[in-house]
Amino acid sequence: MPLMPVTDSMFLMVETREHPMHVGGLQLFRKPVDASGNYLSDLRRSMLETDNVRSVFRRRPSRPVNTVGHVAWSTEGDLELDYHFRHSALPQPGRIRELLEVTSRWHSTLLDRHRPLWEIHLIEGLQDGRFAMYSKIHHSLMDGVSALRHLQGTLSDDPNDLDCPPPWGSRQAGSGNGNGHASGSLFKRAGKTFDQLTGMAPAAAKVAREAFREHTLTLPMQAPKTMLNVPIGGARRFAAQSWPLDRVRAIATAAGVSRNDVVLAMCSGALRDYLIEQSALPDAPLIAMVPVSLRRKADAGEATGNNIGALLCNLATDLTDPALRLSAIHTSMANGKKLFSELTPLQTLLLSGVNVAQLGVSPIPGVVNNTRPPFNLVISNVPGPRKQMYWNGAALDGIYPASVLLDGQALNITLTSNGDNLDFGITGCRRSVPHLQRILTHLDTALAELEGATGVKG
Repeated sequence: MPLMPVTDSMFLMVETREHPMHVGGLQLFRKPVDASGNYLSDLRRSMLETDNVRSVFRRRPSRPVNTVGHVAWSTEGDLELDYHFRHSALPQPGRIRELLEVTSRWHSTLLDRHRPLWEIHLIEGLQDGRFAMYSKIHHSLMDGVSALRHLQGTLSDDPNDLDCPPPWGSRQAGSGNGNGHASGSLFKRAGKTFDQLTGMAPAAAKVAREAFREHTLTLPMQAPKTMLNVPIGGARRFAAQSWPLDRVRAIATAAGVSRNDVVLAMCSGALRDYLIEQSALPDAPLIAMVPVSLRRKADAGEATGNNIGALLCNLATDLTDPALRLSAIHTSMANGKKLFSELTPLQTLLLSGVNVAQLGVSPIPGVVNNTRPPFNLVISNVPGPRKQMYWNGAALDGIYPASVLLDGQALNITLTSNGDNLDFGITGCRRSVPHLQRILTHLDTALAELEGATGVKG
């Protein structure tokens, strides 16, 4: 009965009907040119017959699920794959609108804690002939980076490779310890943790110096109260769209900033326009929490669990000039990254502390309505595949992340690179964020404005 790290178990402890704690993703595929009419049925049948199952996909909370199940895992020996892997069809006329609507509903429902905490829906009925797959897995098992790395491990860059593993499988059948934390002895890990904790006092002094004397850091509780920072319900809306990576790269080159800075500036411009449209733009700039992966590049693609820090970024939504907004965002991110580079991963996680604080405090009745938010929303940029990828001959057209919302955090923007595109997934509280799809239009406008401000031809 393996124990959970605190960073994983907290996602189970804070989960309620209003706050599902799973990460998800919507993938779009083009069928092979020689696909038969029974292509998806045959594909699903062959997947269900496989015995290639990563151990993490057999894990469920220990019983009783609401006590021991918060701190320890059990292994499901008799995994019902036909329960977890479902075949669905869209209602007519099978537009992207219908796909996003059913994705929104699936993303709103809790996972069954008496079973391994994941579901995958194979979806047919798109009017353009493509098919889709929506998957979700509990955040206690995988963070967004882990989930995307796992997905990439099941794909191939060869369109003729018809031996790709199932979405719950692995290229190395039976590999993966399932928790990403089991290697090494308990005493060795404890000693390493103690060594990092002894450095907390000087690390904290460094943070204080940067924040208060140098005035270079954006701190929690500086964010203005907005329409996005309210108590939320359990129902979700999900919107998705892709933009060419070359457009973002050209702006970054012209302005001398990173591509992620440009993405944040896109989001800033879109949020500014959306809030103006809702007559709800605050005078003070919005603050975004930007997750930063603490995984080393050398980490295996089978990594699971949670290993992320958090930077706070000033989105400069109070500035009308898109070039000035981009410059302010670049400065804010550069200052935060400089400090993080001087800390150990554990010190970074503890001193950024934003995730833990928000998860621990926001469910308490009255907190959201009577305090300032630590930040206004989460904007996450997760690296994805760099080339065209395939799954058993089907070409991957899009990867759209669907993320977690918290009380007081009614909107999340997560994107990933996918070959020549950037794929955006926007998750919002259905009650609190009206006309969510309008943010996609505003993202397109913001990108064009950044091109104009930097002299790039769109």
